[in-house]
Amino acid sequence: MRDNSTSGAAVGFLLGLIDHEDADRIRRRIGLPEPEGPATLEPRQNAPLWSWTRTAVPASVLLWVLEQDDPERNQWVWRHKSADNAMRRAIARGVPFGPGREALLTVVDGLGPELEPPVPTSYTRFGLVGALREGTSMQAARTAASMVLERSDWHAVTEADRDRPLPGYARWALSVRPDCPPALRAHFGTHRKFTRRVEQAGVLDGPADYATAWGPASHVLKVLSTGQLMFPARAAEAEDALRPLVRDHLGDREDAWAVLAQLIDTFHGNAAELVVTAGAIA
Repeated sequence: MRDNSTSGAAVGFLLGLIDHEDADRIRRRIGLPEPEGPATLEPRQNAPLWSWTRTAVPASVLLWVLEQDDPERNQWVWRHKSADNAMRRAIARGVPFGPGREALLTVVDGLGPELEPPVPTSYTRFGLVGALREGTSMQAARTAASMVLERSDWHAVTEADRDRPLPGYARWALSVRPDCPPALRAHFGTHRKFTRRVEQAGVLDGPADYATAWGPASHVLKVLSTGQLMFPARAAEAEDALRPLVRDHLGDREDAWAVLAQLIDTFHGNAAELVVTAGAIA
């Protein structure tokens, strides 16, 4: 196979879903280098993670990393091209994302309040809910929504909308936040078109959804190859979703893996389609 950082990591991730001895044999057969040693969060000379920060991902992927409530992981989210002002503001303030956690996090040196995105003028003038109500464009609403950080903020927004519905721009800007409480998002809209637009904005049901429904496969699998390092609490969901497909359609067949290695660089479908296609061709 034509090894590069993307396809090599992608095929390596799938090989990790089968028996180790079979994986080693297949790796030699298709010319894939031996896997590197244990990954680390150390910034210096960490080519895989620097590459990860330049790979566009759905917003939910970054939320899974933030849910680890780990300052070292958070610094990689800060550097990620897909991170928005709300995420960077939360990181700078040490806001926790993990279920049940209330205490503020330690912030890595250099990512503190001095680097927080500017506080919107509308927030200074009108407060949180007032700024959301004043948003007369999508940009203004997104800017105001970037100030919704802690659980108490989401509670305040929920109560305000129940008292008097927020404008459409504000509702949409909040809905496409990956950390928007599911009950609030459902309150904003449940029809199929709304749900589809939320998904297109990068809000996913979970890692299994990302693993089986998003593409191109090589990029998705490359991101998942960092899962045990970046979002270990959720990585198994993606692995469990793909493992049966890999075993049923590829298994220990060298020919099927060779076809997959040839397809992966140019395949535009999702990972599930890639695995099934390679198995069928072989």
